[in-house]
Amino acid sequence: MSEQTPDYKDTLNLPKTDFPMRAGLPKREPEWLARWEEIGIYDRLREKTGRESFTLHDGPPYANGNLHIGHALNKILKDMVVRSQQMMGKDARYIPGWDCHGLPIEWKIEEKYRKKGRDKDAVPVVEFRQECREFAAGWVDIQRDEFKRLGITGKWENPYLTMDFHAERVIAAEFQKFLMNGTLYQGSKPVMWSPVEKTALAEAEVEYHDKESFTVWVKFQVVGTGDATLDSAKVVIWTTTPWTMPSNKAVVYGAGISYGLYEVIGRPEECWARIGERFILSDALAEDVLGRARLEPSMYRRLCDITSEDLAKIQLLHPLHGVEGGAGEWDDIRDFRAADFVTDSEGTGFVHCAPSHGMEEFELYRDLGMLEQVITYNVMEDGRFRADLPFFGGKAILKPNGKEGNANGAIIEKLAEVGGLLARGKIKHSYPHSWRSKAPVIYRNTPQWFAAVDKPVNDGQDTYGKTIRERALTSIDELVTWTPPTGRNRLYSMIEARPDWVLSRQRAWGVPLTCFTKNGSLPTDDDYLLRNEEVNARVLEAFEAEGADAWYKEGAKERFLSGIVAPEDFTQVFDILDVWFDSGSTHAFVLRDRADGSDDGLADLYLEGTDQHRGWFHSSMLQSCGTQGRAPYRGVLTHGFTLDEKGMKMSKSIGNTVSPEDVTRQYGADILRLWVAQSDYTSDLRIGPEILKGVADSYRRLRNTMRFMLGSLADFTPSDQVAPEAMPELEQWVLHRLTQLDATVREGYSAYDFQGVFQALFQFATVDLSSFYFDIRKDVLYCDGDTAERRAARTVLDILYHRLTTWLAPVLTFTMEEVWLERHPEEGSSVHLQDMPQTPSRWSNPDLAEKWSSIRKVRRVVTGALEVQRREKNIGSSLEAAPVVYVSAEVAELLKSVSFADLCITSGIEILTQAAPEAAFVLEDTDGVAVSFAKASGEKCQRCWKILPDVGQHSHAGVCGRCDAALR
Repeated sequence: MSEQTPDYKDTLNLPKTDFPMRAGLPKREPEWLARWEEIGIYDRLREKTGRESFTLHDGPPYANGNLHIGHALNKILKDMVVRSQQMMGKDARYIPGWDCHGLPIEWKIEEKYRKKGRDKDAVPVVEFRQECREFAAGWVDIQRDEFKRLGITGKWENPYLTMDFHAERVIAAEFQKFLMNGTLYQGSKPVMWSPVEKTALAEAEVEYHDKESFTVWVKFQVVGTGDATLDSAKVVIWTTTPWTMPSNKAVVYGAGISYGLYEVIGRPEECWARIGERFILSDALAEDVLGRARLEPSMYRRLCDITSEDLAKIQLLHPLHGVEGGAGEWDDIRDFRAADFVTDSEGTGFVHCAPSHGMEEFELYRDLGMLEQVITYNVMEDGRFRADLPFFGGKAILKPNGKEGNANGAIIEKLAEVGGLLARGKIKHSYPHSWRSKAPVIYRNTPQWFAAVDKPVNDGQDTYGKTIRERALTSIDELVTWTPPTGRNRLYSMIEARPDWVLSRQRAWGVPLTCFTKNGSLPTDDDYLLRNEEVNARVLEAFEAEGADAWYKEGAKERFLSGIVAPEDFTQVFDILDVWFDSGSTHAFVLRDRADGSDDGLADLYLEGTDQHRGWFHSSMLQSCGTQGRAPYRGVLTHGFTLDEKGMKMSKSIGNTVSPEDVTRQYGADILRLWVAQSDYTSDLRIGPEILKGVADSYRRLRNTMRFMLGSLADFTPSDQVAPEAMPELEQWVLHRLTQLDATVREGYSAYDFQGVFQALFQFATVDLSSFYFDIRKDVLYCDGDTAERRAARTVLDILYHRLTTWLAPVLTFTMEEVWLERHPEEGSSVHLQDMPQTPSRWSNPDLAEKWSSIRKVRRVVTGALEVQRREKNIGSSLEAAPVVYVSAEVAELLKSVSFADLCITSGIEILTQAAPEAAFVLEDTDGVAVSFAKASGEKCQRCWKILPDVGQHSHAGVCGRCDAALR
């Protein structure tokens, strides 16, 4: 610039905005949270009338600890559903809830007692329950603040709690429906039992981990066949649970398995097999079994087949039969028969049966009507053998800390002592553990309360089936939409094969099974359970006023029964309901009973992790099919688990956990929300420092796009708007793209495809806008005067602003509010009170889109050629160029219909249809386009920096004609 040329910088329309490049989210997000609370966003949205309702019913987390990254994933997904549905025109309701009963909270109180040396059993049950209630309430407050910090919208000041008095009343009332319709019964069968926690567990409360177990091969003496060959033989079984041997009542075989009789003819020095001993084994497994006994193939021989006729004659003696000191405990003959579940894939071809500790064996003998002959009660609630069991009384299967007890060792030692052991070893296998205590569980036969899933409910709600199972399977296929669709198969197969539902738990903190049993009656008697509506009503009235504690107060039985039946004729049940029944009943006291529940008592969506196919989705389905004849939900969405960056499960001991608090403190909650939106939630999601850096980079690029729009829209008013039909083609092309995106966004949000929505918007913002449209229109926006072209560009920016802020608000909750308030700072204003604007279909222009697709292909070759020149330092800026473009006549006509030099951000351009020079630049993937480089001729305009021949020939020094006009 010469001394005579003025500085034109102040004459440019440079962006004006206070919107900072650096977000500062960790500091600023709490300010927006406070603002939303002050203006009451959630309640103000409820004031919008005439809208179709949409209800996402919250699966309640346990109120017993700080949030982990899985909680954040779950709640953010829910929030994106609720916000997107609301902004698409629905009344989207979300009532957060908490599961407040159950073992996790009891354990925390018991831990406190243990530290103080206090005996839990000495504490009055109502006092203990009150401590549990206070503990849960404290964590509800903590978790509520943690969830709100993530930008989750909802009725936070009035959540639902399963421990609220009304909730406890409704849970009891829902249980009473099972009582009254006859599906409730008391039975005795093996259930998964935690000796550490002293309670039965549901499948959803169990997780599988590798465990090293003792394994033994045990001999059962054959007797009673009348065949000397057989009576001298022994049947060999294999088990990984030696502790079940004292409860053995039978051995079973496979009807289709080939068996042989094997004789020992040699032995090593250390071996429990004796020369001359004969063993009946599966032929497929004999070599393996005898090898475990340290016998080489040369040390035994196969004598003959053992036929089905031979097997039918066999009776067996327990290895401890007749043993001194056994007090006749094992002297009965063991049953021996075929069973369908026996295979020859591992073991010996025979299965030892302790029906008190195995479901398959239990069902076999139940169907045979022989349970009374085979059920034992040897294992107590703490996992110890009953005190009077010979040899093993008081021995523990597990220690109180969940480690291996002394029972297995004692049993193996005794079997070896009496000659009943053939081999022993250890095996590492997948084994069920309590997900709370992390201790192994056992199968234990105990009296429990069940809901029969195959008994007709007889409640007049048979549209979808007569039994709970029929109703559930029909609901899964006919009434529920599954996202992803594979969720249907998981729940269907689980419910199709499941046994009756175990409702009872032997704990204190929960809703009790509000029922009474008649003294002197048996569980199979019709009058065993008191079914009386007046008694039920008394109980429910007390629960509404006092909560479930009323059941445990002194004189409760008399209070509920007196004047209706004789209290002394009945026993009060003190088991509590499975907490999955609590949470499975939430549809009743939230969706049905609350004024802000749902219109028909059903949820549009349940959304949880994939583990909830056996948890909340499952129990809610069973409970609802038993009480209202159908599923409580119309849609189910499942997400995967969170893993570290390497795909490993997160563990505090490994040190690879990522906490939501740490992420929000370092990056802000919007980065965590963006991580969720960018991820495929249908599979497991990875997160870690490097992944979060990538997310933050995507956020920065998107923020820059929004900042450019804000800067260019400073002082824009409605009077500046231009009608779409009066806009240049480039602006009309942008409007066409918006019609496509509008459909993508709405369809994506409706299908809960947040990743698809965000990818489409991010691609549009960073490629179509920042790298193309904005790049081209900067010249017009900055340098033009009040031209029609500049007005059109700003009109499009305003249209883009209103769509991008609302389209992205469900994901970037805080940032889009910041963007919105830059232009709408008035009191009470919020992007979250807006709906997504309707995009007129008349903006759609496929022919124009096709034309501009061709133009952009040619532009890409031009910019590629200029990049080579820039790299070789022939030019510094594309405005120094005036390239020559060689295309077909048809394409040339397209290019000449627009200002192609402006599109390429060059000072000039020449379009030719002749053959291109050999040295011309081409791109392999774009046929028919070549570019030769040429420098622009003329002088550099000191205002817009284009190099043009007319610079310096106007009234304003050193500028081109366009800038001279702008300066007038």
